[in-house]
Amino acid sequence: MSKLAGKVAVVTGASKGIGAGIAKELAAAGAAVVVNYASSKEGADRVVAEITGSGGKAIAVQGDVSKAADVQRLFAEAKKAFGTLDVLVNNAGVYQFAPLEDVTESEFHRQFNTNVLGLILATQEAVKHFGDNGGSVINIGSVVSRLGLPGSTVYTATKGAVDAVTLVLSKELGPRKIRVNSINPGGVETEGTHTMGMIGSDMEKQMVAQTPLGRLGQPGDIATIAVFLASEDAGWLTGETLLASGGMR
Repeated sequence: MSKLAGKVAVVTGASKGIGAGIAKELAAAGAAVVVNYASSKEGADRVVAEITGSGGKAIAVQGDVSKAADVQRLFAEAKKAFGTLDVLVNNAGVYQFAPLEDVTESEFHRQFNTNVLGLILATQEAVKHFGDNGGSVINIGSVVSRLGLPGSTVYTATKGAVDAVTLVLSKELGPRKIRVNSINPGGVETEGTHTMGMIGSDMEKQMVAQTPLGRLGQPGDIATIAVFLASEDAGWLTGETLLASGGMR
């Protein structure tokens, strides 16, 4: 029997990259999946088509997680389609690397609004839809919160906040049978890393050199961990931050 048969999951920022990988893996494990996207409808539709083409259940729902009204609509659509909710994956995130002198107020708020406020708003709404058996909240952090990479002040600050929020909410929501954990990836090859020119660059070589397992991660490396955390196999885990980084730390 599939590990997540009968479960319903919302994955934010799931039109590409790690989010798309997680959505597809959750569906393969038996969950009905709500594929959230902010702007890439084409990407989200592609993920849904792949899931349904393999016999799974999925819908795409547009919504900016940094806006409360959008988040409320996202979960209303999830309930309308599938009736309940068991898993939330807070994957939506944005980033930009810049030295201290180039940090701007607008960029600070852009990253914090999506990476931190969006996570809080989505969790706040998900809690209203989890049933009596509780649920699993899986946050996607980053190993950068431990690395102290020069030029990543704002992004690292948002991911440090994700670590802190994960711990706080695990204690706050535990009495309601809601588990809250974080997966903190290292370098992962995605559409985003290709777009920013990292693949094939000196930065990629440096990251691989710092990774004991000797390669960049793939979305599937993170997705299988998400399935574990969403399942009853992880029923005694909450408040944990799992470094999925190939040993980079």
